[in-house]
Amino acid sequence: MSHTAHIPSHRKPRRSASKTALRAGVAGGVLSTIAVAGAAGPAQAEPVAQTIEMPTITAGLSTSVAASAQATQAVALDLETQATEDAAAATAAKTAKKAKAEAVRKAEARKKAEAAAEAKAQEAAERASRSAERTTLSASTGSSDSASSSSSSSSSATGSAASVVAFAQSQVGDAYVSGGTGPNSWDCSGLVQAAFRTVGVDLPRVSQSQSTAGTQVSLDNLQPGDILYWGGAGSAYHVGIYVGGGQFVGAQNSSTGVVQKSLDYDPPSGAVRVL
Repeated sequence: MSHTAHIPSHRKPRRSASKTALRAGVAGGVLSTIAVAGAAGPAQAEPVAQTIEMPTITAGLSTSVAASAQATQAVALDLETQATEDAAAATAAKTAKKAKAEAVRKAEARKKAEAAAEAKAQEAAERASRSAERTTLSASTGSSDSASSSSSSSSSATGSAASVVAFAQSQVGDAYVSGGTGPNSWDCSGLVQAAFRTVGVDLPRVSQSQSTAGTQVSLDNLQPGDILYWGGAGSAYHVGIYVGGGQFVGAQNSSTGVVQKSLDYDPPSGAVRVL
């Protein structure tokens, strides 16, 4: 044993150096070499060198930092996704609210339109009823005149023409119905066709064709039984039958029905003679 082994001043520096080297190895993650001299061996023995490899903590720290960054990124992504979903939900709710309001507005507009249409239809029905009443009154007050004119026109008509005139006059007061062909409701061409069918003449069904079914005649040279038309020949929109005495019979419209009127009431455009 060395004669200085028990002297504290010789042993303390070696122990302090070992601790310093150990701390340096832990903090820096490097390999430290600590030379340990055999304190118990003879003074002549060679010192023993021992290498201690200290663990490197840098790699573990990097992994921990990377994991933390990854977790932070995941949280941020979740937050962004949640924000996107919340925004989409808010937009959808706003759109649904707007669509509901629009549907309510349209429903109210539709109700108003239906109410207006119903009121308009009722007004039209009342107006038609008043017009029909006026027509009835007019027909009753002018019945004597019509009777006299009918007798005079019938007396001037002969043969088949007289039959056509008599049939037409017998329908006065019937209703006007578009497409009507009798026996109690007529449209203009349906009445003319039925009147001529009583004498075996089969006329076309519509006004346009009836206005060219015979020989064109002047309105100054009319005879009972002639077909009167309104509009152009071949494109007429209305027809009637001349019954003599400056009068005609026709299914005018839904307000008047079948009437006998003076030519001045509604002057025709032309006339054709079939008989």
